[in-house]
Amino acid sequence: MPLKRAVLPLLDHIEPLAAEVGAANTVVFAAGQRHGHNTDVPGLLAALAERGITGTSLPPHPAVLILGAGATARSALAALRALTITEATVAARDPARASDLLATADRLGLKITLTPFNTPHDPPDLLISTVPAGAADPYAQRIATRTFLPPRVADIVYHPWPTPLTTAARQAGAAVADGFDLLLHQAAGQFHLMTGHPAPLAPMRAAGLAALAYRR
Repeated sequence: MPLKRAVLPLLDHIEPLAAEVGAANTVVFAAGQRHGHNTDVPGLLAALAERGITGTSLPPHPAVLILGAGATARSALAALRALTITEATVAARDPARASDLLATADRLGLKITLTPFNTPHDPPDLLISTVPAGAADPYAQRIATRTFLPPRVADIVYHPWPTPLTTAARQAGAAVADGFDLLLHQAAGQFHLMTGHPAPLAPMRAAGLAALAYRR
């Protein structure tokens, strides 16, 4: 979402993580000032952990493939750093527009290899899709035909939900953190920032799943 970057010049204060990532998905108004935060990074980490995907569950020097090179991809890079992963491959739909992502990787100390979006890849240890609905469908088709089998998958899309990518990955036996997982956990971070109280995850999860079921 481009507004995660566009909002930065409008803020009075930017938390360090949002500044490193170059994206703020949450603005808190306090004492007449605008404070920018990024809850996508801790939200993604929590979503992954909930599905058993942690730094200790990954092999040494894991291969990571990120689909997309926008603001959420930059948040994914920060999540990789928190998992002590130091390099990743990014399949960009437009590599010429990946300069912000490369700058973020440099700030985070990550080594990034850019590839065209539809380049064939060996299955990574972790696949993270940050592209809009439908864009990852070619990867979903490869998983469905068992020609591409990453054992761990994360997908940011929560509508339509579940996506072809997460459906194919689950049917193939992968550990999957889907868009709803990320939506829930980044919203929990927003709730805490705005209220000062821990988020009520159970009722939030139930309400979110009911809303998604209604939209299907």
